[in-house]
Amino acid sequence: MSKELSRHADTTTNTYIDPGATTEEAYEISKTSRTLARKMVGNQTPDDRVRQRCSVAVGDFAMADLLRFNADPVPATLRALKSNAPIITDIRMVQVGIQKKGHGSEILCALDFSGEIAQERGITRSSAGFLALRDRLAGSIIVIGNAPSGLLTVCGMIKDDCRPAIVIGTPVGFVNAAESKAVLRTLDIPSISTEGTRGGTPVAVASINEIITMLIEESAS
Repeated sequence: MSKELSRHADTTTNTYIDPGATTEEAYEISKTSRTLARKMVGNQTPDDRVRQRCSVAVGDFAMADLLRFNADPVPATLRALKSNAPIITDIRMVQVGIQKKGHGSEILCALDFSGEIAQERGITRSSAGFLALRDRLAGSIIVIGNAPSGLLTVCGMIKDDCRPAIVIGTPVGFVNAAESKAVLRTLDIPSISTEGTRGGTPVAVASINEIITMLIEESAS
């Protein structure tokens, strides 16, 4: 592994690490993509870091302009990660994609907790899973990349005084995706979302993984 991989600095310098790049070639590909993203997106704030990573994840710099940050979500996520708050996802693809190194948070998938609730209530399994996990949502990091129904359920619980630390909500599609994210942005809670119908698992995973990278940098400084 290159010595470059072990270099750390603050969030807006030109130093770059990628905890997921375990070979020289993988690191160089990742670094080259990020260098271009820094030029195209900007590199002034932690939010810019998330914009960069999400743009690279979808191969489209237009994604940077679709991201919305509410109530300082990056610092809120860092605090939650430092306290080993659980990360709760809507689908397994999001769960699998989240970086496992550099933090002590358990990563759960709502689908594994839906039980009989989905059939009993005639709702989606993601919605049912979040309902079943209600007692674990307080202070958690919620990452939703696919299921608008799950995000709407979480928003409803937040309105009913359930307080996760942060909600990353980027569901994609033409049925309730834009609407669910619009509801999320009305809530007084830290969140990262996308405007409109675009988003998806790559954006949700890129958002949380970039903040985990920031945590690793901070821990090493």
